[in-house]
Amino acid sequence: MKQLEAVVAKVGELQDGEMRQVSVGNTDLLLVKLAGEFHAVGAYCSHYQAPLVKGVLSGERVICPWHNACFNVKTGEQQEPPGLDSLCRYQVRVEAEDVIVNLPENSPPHRTPAMVESYPADQRTFVVLGAGSAGAHAVEALRIAGYQGRIIMVTQEDRLPYDRTWLSKDYFIGKASKDQMPLRSADFYHDHQIEVLLNKSVVRVEAADKLITFADGDSLAYDAVLIATGGKPRQLEVPGKELQNVFLLRSFADTERILAAAQSAAKAVVVGSSFIGMEAASGLTQQGVTVTVVSHSSLPFIKILGAEIGQVFQQVHAEQGVVFKLGREVAQIEGDGKVEAVILDDGERLEADLVVIGIGVQPATEFLTGLELDATDQSVIVNEYLQAADGLYAAGDIARYQDWRTGETQRVEHWRIAAQQGRTAAYNMAGRPTQFRGLPVFWTMQFEFPLRYLGHAKQWDEIIFNGDLQQRQFIAFYVKDNRVLAIASSQRDTETAAISELMRLDQMPSPDALRNESLDFTAMVAQVVQASESQAE
Repeated sequence: MKQLEAVVAKVGELQDGEMRQVSVGNTDLLLVKLAGEFHAVGAYCSHYQAPLVKGVLSGERVICPWHNACFNVKTGEQQEPPGLDSLCRYQVRVEAEDVIVNLPENSPPHRTPAMVESYPADQRTFVVLGAGSAGAHAVEALRIAGYQGRIIMVTQEDRLPYDRTWLSKDYFIGKASKDQMPLRSADFYHDHQIEVLLNKSVVRVEAADKLITFADGDSLAYDAVLIATGGKPRQLEVPGKELQNVFLLRSFADTERILAAAQSAAKAVVVGSSFIGMEAASGLTQQGVTVTVVSHSSLPFIKILGAEIGQVFQQVHAEQGVVFKLGREVAQIEGDGKVEAVILDDGERLEADLVVIGIGVQPATEFLTGLELDATDQSVIVNEYLQAADGLYAAGDIARYQDWRTGETQRVEHWRIAAQQGRTAAYNMAGRPTQFRGLPVFWTMQFEFPLRYLGHAKQWDEIIFNGDLQQRQFIAFYVKDNRVLAIASSQRDTETAAISELMRLDQMPSPDALRNESLDFTAMVAQVVQASESQAE
């Protein structure tokens, strides 16, 4: 393969801790200077191709500005999901005052992490139930962590792991194709000796006997199992819920059915004003359907984000023609075989060609036996290693874990934290003890309005706003007991990435300091890193 070589900078042009995007031939690189040495890796995040130069550098760690994937800039290794691949690393040398990079022509920006091969002498069987974010990351992490036994991933769906976040976002509005949805190919799983069982439903997991029973009568003994079955959409228990064109939205098949129905629909009712409901409202409107959102809440997202940001979301949707019926409940769905109208609790009749119900999910754990579940929602209670019983681990929507920041137990339904937990559980299954200290990260895009959410706050004493809500460029800090537990932001990506790192390091400024809108969060990260390095010396 032809090698390319180019001078990409002068030694004095970059300060320590500075990043720059440069190009050699057709390849974009991220050039970083650390402790007087230069390093070059792929320029784009392996998740959605965000330019890492717009992210934040924290020691050897670069944080993606969009969804907070993290990579080591010396090695290119991925340190935090949601992406699966690591960055390619390129040769750098200094001659006189020139910084020179050498790389193969048309080198890809990403690479598959190093994984071990299976080894016949390792007779163990590890099973991963679920092929969502947690399951997909877990099976790869097992091989990365050095596990050489048998790996079986089980899914009740008819397809390989795919990007579920796109079901109500990019794929819903036609910005992502069906070919872009899978996270990995069948060849990838074959090459890494990962067995994938499609269309396989679990009816029982006996924790004490380490035995899985399937709906088709098959059974499977395991040495370790990861329960990553996610959540089941809550059904709206009203007359007419069984009518044609009344949909839940959780799987690829659900989205396909909704999009097919939308082609001949003029009016839709979306029940629920949280993330799935509101994203469905955005997507259907962009498909040319007139949408009415019905919710018992007084504002969208009011319990999660507060009234101020809820009002912004309502305004964003209203500008695109979405109508809201807030503080209302659905009493009945009418139709002759197929939905024709939704009747509200005050008697109002909303004509509808299709209905999407997005009122939350509940943990899919009804098949577990010999395991004590949380009394409130039947989630799986895990320790700091994501273990619930001998040889049994849980990750993702079903896992109730202790927040390392507050000591409170919580269950978070976010794609990225499921990926983090899947990886951590896999390392523990493989015999590499790793405590879970992840930070929840969530994102949504509705019409052209993006929102990032970091942390987790069930309640708050106050919200400190930095920026302009009306201009839709802001950061909101959710404060409880004089401590920031979560933030929400829009169009402040680099600062949000810096804040995610400060939260991870438990170095967030005080609420009083946050009232100063001129704070430089990126500089704060650099100061924290410098102080840590000084202490280490």
